[in-house]
Amino acid sequence: MRRGDRGVNGFESDSSDDNEVESHVVSASETQDAVTRGRNFVGFWLLGLCNNFAYVIMLSAAHDILSKQQAGTNATLPTAQRKVLNGTDWELASIAGENSTNTSRYDCNPVSTAAILLADILPTLVIKFSAPFFIHLIPYSVRVLLCSLAAAASFAIVSFSTGIWMSILGVVFASVSSGLGELSFLGLTSFFHSSVISGWSSGTGGAGILGALSYSGLTQVGLSPKNTLLVMLIVPALMMISYFGVLVHPPSLPGWSRKRAPPQKDRGARRPLLDEEDQEDVINAETLGLKEKGFVVMGLLKYMIPLAVVYFAEYFINQGLFELLYFPKSNLKHSEQYRWYQTLYQLGVFISRSSVNCVQIKKIWILAGLQCVNALVLFLAVYYQFLPSIFIVFAFILYEGLLGGAGYVNTFNNISRESSDLHREFSLGAACVSDTLGISLSGALALPLHDYLCRLP
Repeated sequence: MRRGDRGVNGFESDSSDDNEVESHVVSASETQDAVTRGRNFVGFWLLGLCNNFAYVIMLSAAHDILSKQQAGTNATLPTAQRKVLNGTDWELASIAGENSTNTSRYDCNPVSTAAILLADILPTLVIKFSAPFFIHLIPYSVRVLLCSLAAAASFAIVSFSTGIWMSILGVVFASVSSGLGELSFLGLTSFFHSSVISGWSSGTGGAGILGALSYSGLTQVGLSPKNTLLVMLIVPALMMISYFGVLVHPPSLPGWSRKRAPPQKDRGARRPLLDEEDQEDVINAETLGLKEKGFVVMGLLKYMIPLAVVYFAEYFINQGLFELLYFPKSNLKHSEQYRWYQTLYQLGVFISRSSVNCVQIKKIWILAGLQCVNALVLFLAVYYQFLPSIFIVFAFILYEGLLGGAGYVNTFNNISRESSDLHREFSLGAACVSDTLGISLSGALALPLHDYLCRLP
């Protein structure tokens, strides 16, 4: 209404006042949206951190876990020393393992660290293959509770373990927590603004560097691995706080909606014009049929296969070669070298998983090819032992982490952008099986490779 026009009561209406009020309303709404997006970004960053933390810690502790069990069951050790080893001092166990009689050219544990990898990944593989077809029946709040309890159980069981199978049971709990969490939280991102994908990916990368660094750092300053794992019990509690206290849950999120959306066909007859929120409710309430899910998975293969190859080569290095890339003349003991390999790898992962807003890569197969070349070079370095310095290995491992993190974040960023609203939640959950499959295959290959290399004179 222009200035001078008559209102319904015969008085003049000042349109500038109306515009000013409207601008204040819009400004307040934009501010609220910005705060909500910021909270959700931080919430998903913390969820990514907490979800992968136990998984990373178990891989960082793999050498210590196996060395402890090896030395703790070594009948040649004095009774008093065996008692200490079965108690809290894992570092002595690691030393005993390193000083044990070994005719191989390598300093090997009797069991490859790939055994810990398989225990850490196979339950995840089972969950990711099966859960996308029924997981929608379980509310997200229940899934978060299960993830937190499983992570807490993993830290407690491994820290108090007295045998290798008890340790592996603890690692299995970490795998269940990580697998269920990744599947759930990636699906959860479909209910939020697309920016939370980068928050989640960066958080998972942060779990790598903070998990490996915290384990390496705390054990380096003298805290026993057992007590270090007990300190990590704070992480499952932080996951609960992040989900229930930090995230701003949208009304469309299952389990949090104030009202259930009726079937689409009924709503279409009653209300031809649907507002934006109702459209979102209908899309998220839709249940895809088995045939349609299979069709969606076929369309995802162009991203899933290259990502699986990236992770196959990546974990072939991590769990098949890391332990054998040993430099006796270094100031670092073997167990310390292994921990810092893990730390540098996770640093590379963190950097690249946080880079999607700056650099986006469509052709994931390029990253897969580069990672395979990396794995081949390091395998030859292990077999022929031609690398003169541990610092060259440090550079290769950092580069490996950069490739792996870039493969992960760009895969899910591409899927999120290219999927329809109807398919996005299922697509993100289903695609996460690819990295787990690659890791599982690499662990299965690393076990016999470890045995073969450790028998070489």
